[in-house]
Amino acid sequence: MGLQQDIMTALKTAMKAKDQVALAALRAVKSEILLAQTKSGAKEELTEEEEIKLLQKLVKQRKDSAAIYLEQDRKDLALPEIDQAEVISQFLPEALSEEEIEKVVVMTIDAVGASGMKDMGKVMGIVSKELAGQADGKTISTIIKAKLAN
Repeated sequence: MGLQQDIMTALKTAMKAKDQVALAALRAVKSEILLAQTKSGAKEELTEEEEIKLLQKLVKQRKDSAAIYLEQDRKDLALPEIDQAEVISQFLPEALSEEEIEKVVVMTIDAVGASGMKDMGKVMGIVSKELAGQADGKTISTIIKAKLAN
């Protein structure tokens, strides 16, 4: 229940500060958590891994929306999305650098014995599980492609 309590505390702080961007972002997170909990019928707690995936999904949605708005030259709509993504990102674990991700990818390729692009799925699955919440899939995929292409 750690994430929910953190969200509620941050929500109260945002209300007192009248921070509309943070309020919108935190309310979206709270809503997603409640939807995820009630999806199975019973109100059950989410695991930490599920919470991280949920937060990552919300951040990715905001960033994708902002990118679309920027393509359409709508900075007025893109800025709130970017700001909300930053607010939600505060609750994610610290992201790894590309060098750290690369080390894990190289170790996994050696351990699996991957030799080409045909092994990409195998490597991607293992690395994604190992780095869940610490790196986004796009970055992992790019690094794996670069390593397997050599």
